[in-house]
Amino acid sequence: MTAMEHPAPTETPATPTAAAVDAAKAQVLRARQPTPAVDVTAASAELYINRELSLLEFNRRVLAQAQDPSVPLLERLRFLTICSSNLDEFFEIRVAGVKEQQRYNVATQSPDQLSPIELVRRISEVAHELVEQQYRVLNEELLPALEREGIFVSRRESFNEGPRMDWLRAHFQREVLPVLTPVGLDPAHPFPRVLNKSLNFAVTVEGVDAFGRDCDYAVVQAPRSLPRVVRLPPEIARGPYDFALLSSIIHENVGELFPGMKVTGCYQFRLTRNSELWVEEEEVDDILHALEGELTRRNWGDSVRLEVADNCPPQIRTFLQEQFDLKAEDVYQVNGPVNVSRLARIYDLVDRADLKYPPFVPSTPRALSYSTDMFETLRRGDVLLHHPYESFAPVLELLRQAAKDPEVLAIKQTLYRTGNDSPIVNALIDAAQAGKEVTAVVELRARFDEAANIDLATRLQNAGANVLYGIVGYKAHAKMLHIVRREGKGLRYYTHLGTGNYHVKTARAYTDFGYMTASREIGEDVHKIFLQLTGLGRVTKLKRLLQSPFTLQSRLMELIDEEIEHAKAGRPARIAAKLNSLSEPGIIAALYKASQAGVSVDLLVRGVCGLRPGVPGVSENIQVRSIIGRFLEHSRVYYFHANGAEVMYCSSADWMNRNFFRRVEVAFPIEDPVLKQRVFVEAIGGSLEDNTQAWVLQPDATYVRSSGGGKGRAAQAQLLAALSEKQPPADADDGNGKPKKKKHRHRDLM
Repeated sequence: MTAMEHPAPTETPATPTAAAVDAAKAQVLRARQPTPAVDVTAASAELYINRELSLLEFNRRVLAQAQDPSVPLLERLRFLTICSSNLDEFFEIRVAGVKEQQRYNVATQSPDQLSPIELVRRISEVAHELVEQQYRVLNEELLPALEREGIFVSRRESFNEGPRMDWLRAHFQREVLPVLTPVGLDPAHPFPRVLNKSLNFAVTVEGVDAFGRDCDYAVVQAPRSLPRVVRLPPEIARGPYDFALLSSIIHENVGELFPGMKVTGCYQFRLTRNSELWVEEEEVDDILHALEGELTRRNWGDSVRLEVADNCPPQIRTFLQEQFDLKAEDVYQVNGPVNVSRLARIYDLVDRADLKYPPFVPSTPRALSYSTDMFETLRRGDVLLHHPYESFAPVLELLRQAAKDPEVLAIKQTLYRTGNDSPIVNALIDAAQAGKEVTAVVELRARFDEAANIDLATRLQNAGANVLYGIVGYKAHAKMLHIVRREGKGLRYYTHLGTGNYHVKTARAYTDFGYMTASREIGEDVHKIFLQLTGLGRVTKLKRLLQSPFTLQSRLMELIDEEIEHAKAGRPARIAAKLNSLSEPGIIAALYKASQAGVSVDLLVRGVCGLRPGVPGVSENIQVRSIIGRFLEHSRVYYFHANGAEVMYCSSADWMNRNFFRRVEVAFPIEDPVLKQRVFVEAIGGSLEDNTQAWVLQPDATYVRSSGGGKGRAAQAQLLAALSEKQPPADADDGNGKPKKKKHRHRDLM
């Protein structure tokens, strides 16, 4: 999901001064008295929030952005479509999984102890409420606001007779009718297979056809090749931007498909199917070809959800429900297009900069401006990049230089999601063709990117690269780039580690940290992890990195225990973390114990959070906030006060079972004091002070939007003002890798 933010306050300060940071830390390290302890070892179900219900609450926060008048109008529309696409995936994967548990009477293993039957019921209640609100926002807020700006989404009643109707009818005859195949339902024409999330119409007809048949029902399926949004030409448009939806065009002209018959009703519907891929990895010889075979089945999984138009009569709704073996709770009647996410196309077609967020230019750290040689730069010192405020280009440049450099012997990289026509993949192909030893660990099982990853793996193999697919049973989710270069009489390692994917487009939309270094110890650790991913051998001890599934969770538990001991001894104790999701029961129980001991725990969790803050005797010293803004909050940062030593890691891993125990993940330390302060301020400090984009989790699992009063503070807007600009910040570095004192100023966004 790409998230959006509120406009920057006109007097937003840049990154806080060191004194301000120290003052903020002193405030958050406030003395907290231990509370009467509740036994959390019993893992009481009431202490945990269900993952699926928490995910629905996240989408409620996403939808709230579509209602926010301070968000530019077209961005609000985009936020609405994001909510819709998020719900699609939620049903395709999460609800489908719960329904399978229900079908096979699988006992629940989640700490909240909700049975699959009860969970399906509660999901249906919340999801129906959310969908109803989604269409209310579309019909009562966004469409009228768009019309006031001369942007129209024409409904059928606006077609009317005359030139407008003539053009739409001609468009249907020319562009749509030739590719439609109506199916009249009779013993020779059973109900057709319905593609996952496709646009379909249930049509009722009267009359006798050429063969003497008097069928009552027919189904019309709209091929995915047809554009769902059609821009009307100026001669018939009501304004500069006038659009008709394919669903409306087909509905208005559906009679053309049944000549001589009377169409008495036409009702759009859409079916959501189980889209999880199942491959028994231990039982296949080639996971790539096994996945290729499964991809074609994704569109035909078990039925999960049925969406129908709100004008659909009960008998038609029941008929469709029976065809797909669904219950009444699985049916969603909607007042508008059954696929709201398709309206995202309007955002791209409307050229109105005043209705979108202003563009910005990511900056490049001053440390990278002294030399065009990336290897020389990294020998001088480590480089930290904070995307999207700072450019992803240095990462790509490092790889491109490595591909061309005759002294580079080997390049190894993990690839999880890269996007289509990725310059990262192209650089690896260039390196392989130049004779480098290129190894790519491609995670084929990145959900919904399987086909793209199969394609890039094939391209890399054809170029001569070594392509492997990680470890059976463990997704390779770590973000690592490892370069081996001959320098003098020895070899030197250059490494990039990140919290996000090697994906140029998402680097402009997701907040992530990237860390480039020539550290020998980190390079050796990364080398050992690649040996695990590509070869065989026992676990080897790493010097600097933490790794799942071996040391990450256990070391985090140790760090939490150490904070507990500091608190019990009367010393300042604090834990802070920025995550996408938090659901692993062991970590949650440890955080509860830390709170009981008086440790200050501040969590920034964008999406799913299974921890319940503010529970008397359990979690009174824990606060959980979620930032929903212009950018998708994606970085993972762990901070422990450690009696003043301030231990900090950035990582590819959330605090979830899968990240700790079923994936290969890496957490890398930030040890340089200047970089450590940067990460703390930019990832944690500013977000804790955000009173514009932040939502605060309540003990009852609901979220309340933060409103601290006074001047608005939006963390993402502050970072845009402080970091993004046309030229590298003049005060970023004194030429020796040390930061200059900053003269704070508001930088215009370009």
